[in-house]
Amino acid sequence: MSLRKYLTSGVFFGQVLAAMAIVAAIAYLFFHWITYTTHHGQEITVPNLAKLSAEQAEEKLSALDLDYIILDTVDFRPDYPKLTVVEQEPKAGAKVKEGRKIYLKINAAKYTMVSLPDLIEKTYRQAVPTLEAVGLQEGTITYKPYLGKDMVLEMRMDGKKLKAGDKVLKSSKIDLVLGDGKVTFDETTIDTTAVDTTQMPALDGQ
Repeated sequence: MSLRKYLTSGVFFGQVLAAMAIVAAIAYLFFHWITYTTHHGQEITVPNLAKLSAEQAEEKLSALDLDYIILDTVDFRPDYPKLTVVEQEPKAGAKVKEGRKIYLKINAAKYTMVSLPDLIEKTYRQAVPTLEAVGLQEGTITYKPYLGKDMVLEMRMDGKKLKAGDKVLKSSKIDLVLGDGKVTFDETTIDTTAVDTTQMPALDGQ
């Protein structure tokens, strides 16, 4: 049989159809296998772990076939219970696959200690941002006579006088004593009464 007759024969077309059917079957089985092994369409919604302890978070994630890693402990946040989850990645509500690791950050057990900056003889306007930069807060403001208006003269907390470098809990309120700019100087009266030189004894030779 010539090539032309073969290419136009029913046998050729039957073989082509059979080959296409085999390729289609292989493709179907392959994609079905890929879908099964990658859990395509079987996504898990990440739960909200905020304010849960590490043990509670582990229990909740394990029930969903998810894992977790604690990345770090963050500075104490008073709006979260101590040693509970404050941040998570991926966020709550995200869609992930089975076995995905959820990264957690835990609230510290208490505020950390910070060094009190040197505010003496700084202006009030300079002092407040300096306090906030190290995590401290402005407390009660009082005044006392001093030439420099709004200049920091003392730093106090709970009635106790503090000095630069003292350790205090982060977020503490620092009371400031400022100058009122109204200091006055006492006038000293100088006796300018003229001396009567006529009453003084004459010097020799005069």
